[in-house]
Amino acid sequence: MTDPARKARILVVDHDPAARTLIAARLVLEGHECVEAKSAGEAQAKLEGGAFDLVLSGLHLPDRSGLELLKDVHERSPHLPFVICTTEDDVRTAIESMKLGAADYLLKPVQLDLMVNSVERALQSEQAKLELEGYQTNLEDMVNRRTRQLQAANKRIEYTYDETLAALGGALELRDIETQGHSRRVTHYCLELARALHCPPEDLRAIARGSFLHDIGKIGIPDAILLKPDRLTPEETELMQTHVRIGYELVCRIAFLTPAAQIVLTHHERWDGTGYPQGLRAQEIPPGARIFAVADTLDAMTSDRPYRASLPFEAARDEIGRESGHQFDPETVRVFLQIPEAVWRKIRREATERPQLALAGLTEAFSKPEGSFDTLH
Repeated sequence: MTDPARKARILVVDHDPAARTLIAARLVLEGHECVEAKSAGEAQAKLEGGAFDLVLSGLHLPDRSGLELLKDVHERSPHLPFVICTTEDDVRTAIESMKLGAADYLLKPVQLDLMVNSVERALQSEQAKLELEGYQTNLEDMVNRRTRQLQAANKRIEYTYDETLAALGGALELRDIETQGHSRRVTHYCLELARALHCPPEDLRAIARGSFLHDIGKIGIPDAILLKPDRLTPEETELMQTHVRIGYELVCRIAFLTPAAQIVLTHHERWDGTGYPQGLRAQEIPPGARIFAVADTLDAMTSDRPYRASLPFEAARDEIGRESGHQFDPETVRVFLQIPEAVWRKIRREATERPQLALAGLTEAFSKPEGSFDTLH
């Protein structure tokens, strides 16, 4: 397939004949050709017998899982886009599918318009990758022109990934009711503070992603500990603290998230060296993590918790000021205290009361961190 607007040949794999027929019928209306398979084995036979432009598969198949089929398909045809469609709304499964190379992860019952858009994005994304392989045989002027096109395509691909990551972060917050909205708010706080500290655009992008995903490692913490309303025991605290390592191991494997992984790993380090997991101190702590520490404390103190009501912003600012040189980087605290309290109040209000608007601001920040948020300012 050399033209993303051209009719695509799509393999639809699902054990449910009604679901297969519904999905295939809609894709045919969009001008695509569809072939159906009811199992992983039948799908592999059809893939060996003909060329396809995309596979759209259910997760639970009669003979093998959709993830196993995804792995086999990408080993044989790494350029073939693969979309997972399932009733299983599980963050860990979604992350695993992305790690294996899935272009998207859709939930049943299928919203057909969203499914069509997902298929089109996957086809266009793969087309951009295939074009790259042919650049070496083109003339220099064509290389320059196509390189610009590729850069634009890569930005679209990266933005799509960030939308998915934002959704995964939101799903994690639904699991931890106590901190719902925390990742959105603390990310906006971090970006406000990072801009005031004149961080370069590439650092802002890493700060935005790392801040939003800072607690992603909690997917590996048992509910009995994560949702415990009482104080944790020393053993439970030690297990809870492993979420930074879990999150780091997950995020650092994704190439464009590598800079953000440092914030995930070090967001509980303290300026005086008493934090975890490495006991870093002062300048050893990455700048993004130093910024995050202040923003995280601001949100924690001004949010309700089972064991106490939220504190006023003034009290949070005073406490952060007192901890300068102990828990926090003095320069970061100095700049933080120069920002009017009204700014922090407005960010919190927007991120809390209008979460979808805040989510749009986050995905904009991931792609254009150097600009201000129209949604929040």
